[in-house]
Amino acid sequence: MRLTIHPVRRLAGELTLPGDKSITHRALLLGGLAEGTSRIRHFLDSGDCRATMACLRLLGVELQRGGEETLLVHGQGLRGWQEPNDVLNCVRSGTSMRLLAGLLAGQPFYSVLSGEAQLRRRPMDRVTIPLRQMGAQIWGRSGGRLPPLSIQGGALQGITYHLPVASAQVKSCLLLAGLFAQGRTTVIEPAPSRDHTERMLRAQGVPLESEGLRHSLEGPVKALAPLEITIPGDFSSAAYFIVGALLVPQSEVLLRGVGINPTRTGLLDVLAQMGAQIELLNQREEGGEPVADLLVHSQELHGAQVGGELVPRMIDEFPILALAATQAQGTTQVRGAAELRVKETDRIATVCQALRALGAQIEERPDGFVIEGPTPLHGTLVESHGDHRLAMTLAIAGLIAQGETAIEGAECIGDSFPEFEPSLDTLIKGA
Repeated sequence: MRLTIHPVRRLAGELTLPGDKSITHRALLLGGLAEGTSRIRHFLDSGDCRATMACLRLLGVELQRGGEETLLVHGQGLRGWQEPNDVLNCVRSGTSMRLLAGLLAGQPFYSVLSGEAQLRRRPMDRVTIPLRQMGAQIWGRSGGRLPPLSIQGGALQGITYHLPVASAQVKSCLLLAGLFAQGRTTVIEPAPSRDHTERMLRAQGVPLESEGLRHSLEGPVKALAPLEITIPGDFSSAAYFIVGALLVPQSEVLLRGVGINPTRTGLLDVLAQMGAQIELLNQREEGGEPVADLLVHSQELHGAQVGGELVPRMIDEFPILALAATQAQGTTQVRGAAELRVKETDRIATVCQALRALGAQIEERPDGFVIEGPTPLHGTLVESHGDHRLAMTLAIAGLIAQGETAIEGAECIGDSFPEFEPSLDTLIKGA
């Protein structure tokens, strides 16, 4: 699919964002392990989340619609999943594969996790190494580094593990394995990462302790209570419209019900450094997560230095930050973000390549990039590389580029934000 974007004079209006992808994945998986039925409202019905749903069905978990935006997950209990009679296809979802690896390591049966070529290139040794330390029998290609992953579940032992890189997926994988392990499982992070798993486990009755960057639980856990949750709007999806409203002149956009969990909102901190003033209205809590309405006006930006603990708090927002930096006065430098090279694509390489094609002055570095701005952008044919976040970034770039911007392979946007194009049209027509 090719998505064609033309420049616009203004963005205006309001949107309610789709449910958070990270929280939807976790609610589905933990709901499938609960004793009883979990009710998940405002869940994200995207390609990645549908992959998790399909895996759960193969594991014997029944899911059914309880209304237009509600999903009922009939949990089978911590030890009630069944051995799948087919490969568990995670499609392109790294979250599905890494979290399921932790859960399946403690189940008394054999399973295989695989996916499409893009996912089979992503490293999984960051979970297979500590899972083996817990006693898991798990194999993969390249010595366990690459999928498919073959898992013979069984008895696990709690460990203390220092994450070499801050990663919510790895932290969650090990804490979920810890539900089945004998003794204490402790995960120590080098910097804060998103904490949705910890919040949800506590809501289900698990006495999970968090002291700073140290997270511990005692296993094996007997049972999980069912979830009753309304999922907030996805901040990562909001990020495209935040930056779009900042960059397109005379814009005013209101984004309703956006999750503002502080482990996710590093982009807001960086944009504030760059001179943006984004208003957080109607702040509240929904489903144990902080939520607000975000009011964004077009504003001039200046360059910033990004690194350290900010990186894991905005790991999915670097493509759209790079676009913002192309229009900021001065130099923006990103360091310490080598993790971007093992996402859906090598996001450092692909973002630099795509933005250079549009006329940006961006220099690739081993662990980030350097951007000089402001630089006029010109429309051209660009490739998504199958990366939903890059595709949406390029769509926002097309709003401010001269001429026509055509994005090849834009169907990947459906992995996280199927309603992106009509949502963008709403703000264009609202002007």
